[in-house]
Amino acid sequence: MRFAPISDHGLIGDETACALVSGDGAIDWWCAPTLDAESVFAGLLDPANGGEFSIRPIGPFESDQSYVPRTNVLRTVFETASGRATLTDFFPMDHELAGRNCIYRELVCEEGTVTVEVVFRPRFSYGEVEATVERRDGQLRATGGGHDLWLATGTSVRTLDDRAVATPTLSSGESIRFATRYGDRVPSLSESEGVRERTEAFWTDWADGCDDHAPECIDERWHDLTRRSGLALKLLIQEETGAICAAPTTSLPEAIGGPRNWDYRYNWIRDAKLTVQALYALGQREEAERYFEWFLELCRKEPAEIQPVYGLAGETDLEERESETLSGYHHSQPVRIGNAAAHQDQHDVYGTIVQAIYETLQYGDGLDDEDWSSVRSIVDHVCEVWETPDVGIWEFREEPRHHVHSKLMCWVALDRALAIADEYDLDAPRERWERERDEIHETVCERGYSEDRGSFVQSFDGEDHLDAATLLIPIVGFLPGHDERVLGTIDAIEEELTTDDGLVYRYRRDDGLEGEEGAFVLCSFWLVDALALAGRVEEAESIFERVVGFANPLGLLAEEVDPGTKTHLGNFPQAFSHIGLINSALYLGAAGGADIDGGEFSLSPCP
Repeated sequence: MRFAPISDHGLIGDETACALVSGDGAIDWWCAPTLDAESVFAGLLDPANGGEFSIRPIGPFESDQSYVPRTNVLRTVFETASGRATLTDFFPMDHELAGRNCIYRELVCEEGTVTVEVVFRPRFSYGEVEATVERRDGQLRATGGGHDLWLATGTSVRTLDDRAVATPTLSSGESIRFATRYGDRVPSLSESEGVRERTEAFWTDWADGCDDHAPECIDERWHDLTRRSGLALKLLIQEETGAICAAPTTSLPEAIGGPRNWDYRYNWIRDAKLTVQALYALGQREEAERYFEWFLELCRKEPAEIQPVYGLAGETDLEERESETLSGYHHSQPVRIGNAAAHQDQHDVYGTIVQAIYETLQYGDGLDDEDWSSVRSIVDHVCEVWETPDVGIWEFREEPRHHVHSKLMCWVALDRALAIADEYDLDAPRERWERERDEIHETVCERGYSEDRGSFVQSFDGEDHLDAATLLIPIVGFLPGHDERVLGTIDAIEEELTTDDGLVYRYRRDDGLEGEEGAFVLCSFWLVDALALAGRVEEAESIFERVVGFANPLGLLAEEVDPGTKTHLGNFPQAFSHIGLINSALYLGAAGGADIDGGEFSLSPCP
C-alpha cells in the first residue's frame, strides 16, 4: 500500500463533512459525522491501519480526475488496456432524498471491459478501532467503538470479518453503485434515483451566484479559478453553524518526516476578515453573513477569553493529543488530534475581529448596542495589551515576543473602531483610542523597522528576521503601498523569502522545531496584493499566474508547496490558500481597472 501524493486528491462534501478521494479511487480520508469528528477512513495518514474504501481497476491503469463543471461532484476516469471506466463520487445535497453523512459512488464502463477490485475496510477512531463487517437487512453494517457505518451495494460482495471485497467485471454501458452512510441505514439505491442530478443542480445554482457577481470585481481571466476556490470554500463551511474550517485534514506535514504536523479542522478567528471579503467578492452574501454572525457571537464574551481558534460548533477545549496508531503521512510523526493553539495568546485576533466587522458593515446595516458594546470592550482591551508580547500569527511554540504583525493588527482594531464610531455616530472614547492608535503606529515604525535592512522585520529590538506577514502593512492601510519603507519590505522579502517561482516562505529562522517547512501559499498572494498596491501590477500578475499554476489539476491548493520538488505540503485543501487566491484576483481586478496614482487605491465593496 502506498501514500498517495497530497495533491493527488479531490474533495467532496455536503457542508457537514468532507472526504478526500485519491486519483486511484480510494476514499482515504473521511471523518464523520462532521469533518472535525473521529475518522472512518484515514488511509491518507496510514494506508495499512487507517482504513479505506477503494474502487480501482485490477492491473495497470492510468487515471485522471475532474469535477463535473461548476460542481463538487468528482469524476475519476480509469484507462486500462481493456477499457475505460468513470468513477463518480459525491455527497448528496438533497438530504430528504438521500440523508446526511452519506457518500455515493457510481462506476460506469464507458468502453471495452474493466475488472475492478472494491475494498470496504473502515477503521474507526483514527485507526484505533477495527470494524466488524456483517450483513444486516440487505445491507452491510460495520460497527466498532460506538461507530456505525452502513453500505448499500449494487453488486455481490464478500465479507471478511473487518472488510468487504468484490471484483466485478463491467462491459461497455454497465454500471454499479455504492452508497455508504455514517450512523444510519442507507436509503435504498432504487429509491434515490436522481440524487446525482439534484446534487449537480445544487452546485451549479451556487456557482451561478459566483458567475453573476464576479465579472464586476474580478478579471475574466481568473473567473474559473476563483469559482473553483469558492466551491472549495463552500465545502469547508458548516451549514449548521456557519463556521469555516481551515482545512478538512490533520497532520499532513509541512516537512516530510518532521514534527510540523497540525490539526487544522477548526475555525481560526484570524481568517475572518479575508474570508468575509472573499465571500462577498463572489457574491455569496448569505455565507458571509452567517460566518460573520458565528464569530460575532464568540466575540460577545470577555476579550481576554477570546481564543485564536475554536471548534466548528464554538467549542473552546481543543485539547491536543497524539495518535498512537497512525504512522503519519510518509511516517511523519506525531499525528496530532486537537490543537493547543486554542489557548495561546495571540493579539492579532482583535484586529481581525474589528476589521471583519468593519468590512461587513460596508455591505449591510449598522451594529446594535450589544454588538457595539462588544467592539468597545475588545478595543479597550487592545489598549491594555498591545505593549505586551505574544506568540504571533505563526503560533510559535516558544517564548512570546513583540511581533510586528500583532502590533499592526492592534493598530487595525483601533483604526477601524474609530472609523465605525465616526460613520455611525457611536459613543466611544475617541481621544484615548486615537492616542493609542498613533502610539502603536509610531512604535511599529521605530522598533519594527530596520534601517540596516531597509525593511520591516518580524519582531522588535534587535531581531532582524524578515516575516512575510509584514506584507500586510499596506494591505490593511497602515502605510500606503508606495511608501519607501513598504517598497523596501517588498524588495527584501522578494530577495530573501521568495523563490524564482513566486513562492514565499513565512520566515527563515530557527523556530525551535526540527526541519524546514515549505513555502506558504497565502504569503505568495500577500506579495501579489502588496505589489498591486505599490503599482507594480505586471509583476503582481506574473507572480499570481505562477503561483496558481501550483494548484492540482482540480484547482485545489494545499497550505504549502515544496519549492524544490514542487509538491504540495501541509493540510489540504487549505481555506487560507483559496481565500488568498480570491482576494488577490480581487486586488488585481481593482488595480487593472483603477487609476493607481502613486500606488494607492482602496478596495470598495463590489456592487
